[in-house]
Amino acid sequence: MGHPVHLVIDGQPHDLTVDPRTTLLDALRDHLGNMSPKMGCDHGQCGACTVLVDGRRLNSCLLLAVSLDGAEVLTSDGLAPDGELSALHTAFLEQDAFQCGYCTPGQICSATGVLREAADGRPSVVTDDHVHDQPIELTEDEIRERMSGNLCRCGAYVNIVAAVQQAAGASTASEGTDR
Repeated sequence: MGHPVHLVIDGQPHDLTVDPRTTLLDALRDHLGNMSPKMGCDHGQCGACTVLVDGRRLNSCLLLAVSLDGAEVLTSDGLAPDGELSALHTAFLEQDAFQCGYCTPGQICSATGVLREAADGRPSVVTDDHVHDQPIELTEDEIRERMSGNLCRCGAYVNIVAAVQQAAGASTASEGTDR
């Protein structure tokens, strides 16, 4: 027996009828044909399926679609609407932050979450004491800690860290010009 679910995926509303055991990952891939999030481990340990749900980075293989009725889901594809690459997509290309590319959509979504969390002043376990609600500098250690839930089988970690730092610099520079 199917259950109705309304989701906004990459800005587009979708009404689905799914089995209550259907994960968000399966709903995206099997019901909507969105192949951006990847099935990696199916246990929430690799991050290949990372998407942004209502602005928070989450593993879509662990989320039941029925529990997300009304949620806004953003995939790596949605971060590049109409083929316009985000600063992170561009940084990943420029820093050669991918090898096979399988984990890249999840890495991009997770890194997007990292940039938002740091800008909002949300500390990680390696964050030095700081004033709350103040942006956090994304050092290599901060990025490594915050991205630790996303594995790369090819070992492009050094370049992934460089890409996140590049994108963080680009977002900081653009924020400075908006003031």
